Amino acid sequence: MRSDPAAALRLGDEIRTILDEIGEDPDREGLRRTPERVETSLRWLTRGYGLSVKDVVGSAVFEESHQSMIMVRDIDLYSLCEHHMLPFFGRAHVAYIPDGKIVGLSKLPRIVDVFARRLQVQERLTDQVADAVMDVLQPQGVGVVIEAAHFCMMMRGVEKQNSRTVTSALRGVFRDDPKTRDEFLRLAHGGNSY
Repeated sequence: MRSDPAAALRLGDEIRTILDEIGEDPDREGLRRTPERVETSLRWLTRGYGLSVKDVVGSAVFEESHQSMIMVRDIDLYSLCEHHMLPFFGRAHVAYIPDGKIVGLSKLPRIVDVFARRLQVQERLTDQVADAVMDVLQPQGVGVVIEAAHFCMMMRGVEKQNSRTVTSALRGVFRDDPKTRDEFLRLAHGGNSY
């Protein structure tokens, strides 16, 4: 997160302008500190720009001969749609088959956050997570499924509150071996979704 006071002031001024443009009085009691709060909130929600996969993984890659699928399911994620800057939220399911290296289990959710905490589209987010795990581990393969609800579809536009978007990214044996792909998709979709 940037802590540049001049940038915070500029962003706060822009929020005041937005409040004025939509017909609000930015000087009324309930809105006086809103520009500051929105600036702080936006910096938190987009903190992924200040994170890198290398930093969040650190030294948590270990030599290991395990050769079966490893999956972390139901990783909560929150992001902002880059088209409307409205939230989308859901769950990621991330799996890989090692090729001599494993990663600490908590690092997979951290990798998801690196990319989710940016302005995003779900399709790109799914690919970025898969590619990052491939880069870190050089495993036999990676599979990522993300299921999410998008406020840009729920609160505006088509206003479909029960719609969910499901995206997948398959790399290596998850893409090339039908049995591995089927096992991954069965495990990924085996739990409760939003």
